[in-house]
Amino acid sequence: MSRRPERIAGVTDVDCSAKTVLVTGSTSGIGRAAALALGRLGADVVVHGRSAAAGRSVVEELSGMGVEATFVAAEFADVDAVRRLADTVRAETEGLDALVNNAGGLFRQGELTDVGVEYTFHVNHLAPYLLTAELLGHLREGARVVTTASEAHRGVSLDLDRVTDVANHSGTWAYGHSKLANVLFAAELARRLDAAGREVTSNSLHPGAIPGSGFSRSLPGPLPRVVQALDALPGVTSVADGAAEILFLAASPRTADVSGRYFADRRSTTPSSAARDRAAARRLWRESAAMLDVEVPLAAATTPSRG
Repeated sequence: MSRRPERIAGVTDVDCSAKTVLVTGSTSGIGRAAALALGRLGADVVVHGRSAAAGRSVVEELSGMGVEATFVAAEFADVDAVRRLADTVRAETEGLDALVNNAGGLFRQGELTDVGVEYTFHVNHLAPYLLTAELLGHLREGARVVTTASEAHRGVSLDLDRVTDVANHSGTWAYGHSKLANVLFAAELARRLDAAGREVTSNSLHPGAIPGSGFSRSLPGPLPRVVQALDALPGVTSVADGAAEILFLAASPRTADVSGRYFADRRSTTPSSAARDRAAARRLWRESAAMLDVEVPLAAATTPSRG
């Protein structure tokens, strides 16, 4: 890779040795690039994905750098699989210094998962919500939670009734809505962590429109080929650029004490008005727990009722 993510993010001099990170969706695209970059900075990395072969490839590359690496497979539409992922991380690491909630995608199918929730919302929001809740006690003080969202969150508002019915399914709406949930989740997590007195940060980011990320696989008709062809054009966001957005939040000293923000182009950016709705964020937090039939995480760390 000619332009490494760590150079783009300005973190080439950051020492991540003795740190352990989990990067979900790290067998391809920006997750893979971010995992490898964190390894080059010295971090031990837990690699996650669905393909064992792809996972082994990333682990072998990381091991060749002299860092500890392990692969854990988990299907994010499967609640039990996400719990097993968290169990494995707790069993095989002493703690996490960064949790990168990167796995997700745009899915055409209009179907409900086993918990009765639309597939895109489940994979892109409920799975990282559950994984983060399961790993809250495993996050070291000073840890960072980084959630990959998208500018696609703009133009939609929170509609939790719609995620339990796929009669009028729209893949693009479902994706944008799930990315809105990502921004709301990251901000609400930051507020609850702060209220609980935890020295753990939470931020979300827009990685850019990245043809080489694999995002286009679920687009209809000839669009995947068209989007992939854009990768050769100058000015189009690269996988390295997208990974740099993750690195900036996961490793840069400039963001060590920043929490509750949404970033694009490695700058704190104002998200949509719907993404700044604190009442909606609290509703999402509570109802996500209800959808998963789990206790509300950080329930005692209440946030102000206004806003």
